[in-house]
Amino acid sequence: MSSITRIPSTTPNDEIDLFALVHAIWRQKALIVSVAIVAGLIAAAYAFLTTPEYQVSSVLRPAAINELDALNRSDIYKLPPKDALLKVGASLESYDTRLGFFRANQGLFKEFKRPGQTLEQSFEEFNRDSIRLVLPDPKRVDVLSASIGLELNYPKGVDGVAILNGFIDYGIQAEREQISADMDVIVNNRLNELKGKIDAARASYDTDKESKIAVLLEADNLKRAQLQDELKALRLQLKTQRGDRMAQLSEAIGIAKSLGIKRPTTPSSLGDTERTGPNSVMRTEVNNQQIPLYFMGTEALEAERNALQQRKSDDFTEHRIAEIAKELLLLQNNRQVEVLSKRENEDIFLTGIEPLREEGARLRNLNIDLQNLKLVTIDRKALEPQRPVKPKKVLIVILGLIMGAMLGVLLALIRHFVSARRLSVVHHQALAPALNGTLQGSNGQGLQNVKD
Repeated sequence: MSSITRIPSTTPNDEIDLFALVHAIWRQKALIVSVAIVAGLIAAAYAFLTTPEYQVSSVLRPAAINELDALNRSDIYKLPPKDALLKVGASLESYDTRLGFFRANQGLFKEFKRPGQTLEQSFEEFNRDSIRLVLPDPKRVDVLSASIGLELNYPKGVDGVAILNGFIDYGIQAEREQISADMDVIVNNRLNELKGKIDAARASYDTDKESKIAVLLEADNLKRAQLQDELKALRLQLKTQRGDRMAQLSEAIGIAKSLGIKRPTTPSSLGDTERTGPNSVMRTEVNNQQIPLYFMGTEALEAERNALQQRKSDDFTEHRIAEIAKELLLLQNNRQVEVLSKRENEDIFLTGIEPLREEGARLRNLNIDLQNLKLVTIDRKALEPQRPVKPKKVLIVILGLIMGAMLGVLLALIRHFVSARRLSVVHHQALAPALNGTLQGSNGQGLQNVKD
């Protein structure tokens, strides 16, 4: 029969015995405690040696409506309380405002200055790491969310309360000055606009007045020329009529001389001139025909002709000539033109500018105290903090102890596994010769058994 010899296994077991691990860690508790204490001491040193950092905060809320009533009632600058809060917040967030405050109060920022850094570089460090604007949640639309907060982190030795309160006052004052500058520009622009409209109205009035004077003078000149033409035509007409009358008289005189008529007579009387008798007869002649001129007799006709020949002017014979003379005399002076030319304060005659003047007077007399304008309400001023926010000493020490304990456990595990590996290698080296002899003996016995 053959026999098989059992060879002892030298392969290490890959499964981890938790109880053995815990026992191994417990055996090295001194190491773990030591590492934890060292880490705790390091954390405590960091916590107690690091410069403490403090934090102050302030909250701004919208001002009351009556604080901005004078500004809003001016009809120039509309600024609701919430918009005023946002404008102040934008000013506090502005880089220029922060840099201006930094430059104006360099004594408060001595701790932030570093050798070899410019003023702007020192400010950049302060602006990036120290001050923060806290805006309300945009998802909330209730009244309580209308606020703006500012937080300032600063190291020990810095007057953070003075910095934050001073910065808020500086930002509010900067916004006041901006609003004041905007008001000045708007008022000046409106006054210039009103002045332009008044000047335009004055220019229009001057143009209208000059046009009216020109129209009046033109009408007078036209009327005067027409009257002079009419006067000349009338005088020529009268002269022609006088010449015609003289010609008629000369013709009638010739006829009257040929008939022997010296004195005025009638056709019937002329026919009875040759009749003679003791009785006197009175006749009444009714005749609707015009009696020829020569019946006036030579004496009357010659007298009229001589008078016409001696006449130097015919103006008195036509009443229209006197009317024309009257009208020409009136046209020598246009009283309306004189009144228009002699106006001194012509602005009172301008139309449609009363509202412009009232608006200009109102703008010039605006009395809004912009220097004391309350844009926001400081709901909470920055106060001196009771304790620093950094470092949190207890938390740091506790975290140091925990991290030290974890590091100690890790070191204990590493030592345990290294020791176990080393023992396994030594044990394997010790069992190797015995194992080889056992294998050779087993092989010889087996061969003998096979022969048998």
